[in-house]
Amino acid sequence: MTILNRFYSSSGPEVELDTLEIRTESAVWRLVKGYEGIEARTEDDELVTFECAGIDVAMPARNADGTQDLAFAISNIDGVASTELRRAIRAGEKMHVVYRAYLYPDLSAPAKPPVKMEIKGGSWTRRVANLTAGYMNLLDTAWPRERYTLTRAPGLRYL
Repeated sequence: MTILNRFYSSSGPEVELDTLEIRTESAVWRLVKGYEGIEARTEDDELVTFECAGIDVAMPARNADGTQDLAFAISNIDGVASTELRRAIRAGEKMHVVYRAYLYPDLSAPAKPPVKMEIKGGSWTRRVANLTAGYMNLLDTAWPRERYTLTRAPGLRYL
């Protein structure tokens, strides 16, 4: 029986810690759900510091509808979340999120494989920032990808 199976089937001394790593082209923001920050090793064996924050994570549903979105909320009471989001939007930077779950007190590696997604959108108020991240949405992807336009194929004008 793995430690995750034991953790989910019975109570024990471990505590699950949800972490988010929000990455833009110019900044990295690491958060852990709780009242204390932690230092933990990532899957690349890099020791990083996660700041404590009020976050909540809703994992993507396992279904066949084509969209598997990770929804998460970050406390915006201090205004840090909205400031970072506005800065990234003004700069036109893409934002990515990595969700990792650790089982405290073992912070030597994530308890399960990390979930890496691109942030697709969201909104914020004075109290909370609600964001949605997802894998590539295959159902909304154009096919064929390379479109034949007049600039790419000028001979189309004479068809």
